[in-house]
Amino acid sequence: MAAEGISFVLHLIRGRWFMLFASFLIMSGAGATYVFGTYSKSIKSSLGYDQTTLNLLAFFKDLGANMGVLSGLIAEFTPTWFVLLVGSGTNFAGYFLIWLAVTGKLVDPKVWMMCLFILVGANSQNFANTGVLVTCVNNFPEGRGILLGLLKGFTGLSGAVMTQIYLAVYVLLALFSMIMTVFEKKVSFPTYAYRASASIVCILLFLPLGIAFPAKFEIEEKPKGSPKRGEDHSIFQAIFSFDMALILVSTFCGLGTNLTAMDNIGQIGESLGYPTITTSTFVSLLSIWNFCGRVFAGFVSEILIEKHRLPRPLMMAGVLTLSTVGHLLIAFPFGGSLYAASVIVGFCFGAHLTLLYTIISEIFGLKHYAVLFNFGQLASPIGSYVFNVRVSGTLYDREALKQLAVKGLTRESVRELTCLGTQCYRLPFIITAAVAFFGACCTMVLVMRTREFYSGDIYQKFKEENKRLHAENAMALSESDHGEFSQHALDK
Repeated sequence: MAAEGISFVLHLIRGRWFMLFASFLIMSGAGATYVFGTYSKSIKSSLGYDQTTLNLLAFFKDLGANMGVLSGLIAEFTPTWFVLLVGSGTNFAGYFLIWLAVTGKLVDPKVWMMCLFILVGANSQNFANTGVLVTCVNNFPEGRGILLGLLKGFTGLSGAVMTQIYLAVYVLLALFSMIMTVFEKKVSFPTYAYRASASIVCILLFLPLGIAFPAKFEIEEKPKGSPKRGEDHSIFQAIFSFDMALILVSTFCGLGTNLTAMDNIGQIGESLGYPTITTSTFVSLLSIWNFCGRVFAGFVSEILIEKHRLPRPLMMAGVLTLSTVGHLLIAFPFGGSLYAASVIVGFCFGAHLTLLYTIISEIFGLKHYAVLFNFGQLASPIGSYVFNVRVSGTLYDREALKQLAVKGLTRESVRELTCLGTQCYRLPFIITAAVAFFGACCTMVLVMRTREFYSGDIYQKFKEENKRLHAENAMALSESDHGEFSQHALDK
């Protein structure tokens, strides 16, 4: 009985449904990048940053969160547990060093150091994404739209969960800080110790390169006949295709602009006169509707394909159009409009991510999915840099300096550069609204190109494979029952 119990437990743990349950738990703790709006004000005030510098930090956060090609390459040649282990290590290292800097434990951190810390911490999200999404999509290939929506939904929801945990344990954080202060009076932490920590982070970040590149990664020559949509593409066939180019443009315009809104939500609320506690509400709204968008896009796009054979990129174009409305609500605010903007932006960001991951898996196949979906999201941090740092940050600081000049002050007169009023973010979000609409137009080109592909049953081969496996299992079970019956007859 004991042996049978152990065997049952092992069978349960190794089963695809238990893996799905574990995946939900992993993804629910992988959304630290989505609560930047909660702690960005603390970084800005404690380190005396202007908005451009803070947005530069946000860009490196977005870069780390979307620079997943390395985790994809590692997943090609190592087991899933190793991918997740590397991710947990980089997560702790990056965010712990940021905490040391903000609380003054790390003396006078340079901007490049903070950028490195947040890049490392945010990059951990890719290891969770890669380990979980690749495993689950291969386990449930015929329902990947719904599956990816649920999995990515838990990541988006984790932002709201983390915000509530933060508010609940803030007294505990203060207690821990007091203990650390007392401890440091007994043990000194010299500057070289922190430099050593930063070196360890760098080594930890790039150590997997020693595994990924010497491995048996084959560079395939492009065959004369390219694969059709839905068939397995090589990495280079996929990334140099026109379909991927359209996906990247859509991602640049959609995720890049929505990340700008999400990363600046704290300062947007501040500029409009909202108190800090209300700003935390905006972050929670972004996270909750981020979750809703991911799940909604997965379920609804699956229904539209199954029942009406509508191309999944069509929903992506609709999401980009809705994003335009969210940005205009920020550009031209009125009473309560920021609440609505938080809902729209969070929903659109989440929906876009689910659609991005699903479309890539459908058009280019699952053979190199770990690398390709990480490559597809690379346009997101590029868009974040352009619209967050170069557009939003620069224009915000320009307005803030104008306000200082009116008061007869200069930048050197204040530690923190702050802009107040509706004009602070008006022009930046007029620009992002226009870009989001342009992205919707480009995505319609992808809709036209993939219309014939989605008009058929895109999951037909997976359904046939499932039928074959069920038939083989039924036959094996029948033969086993027949053998037991024959043995029973002989015994009698």
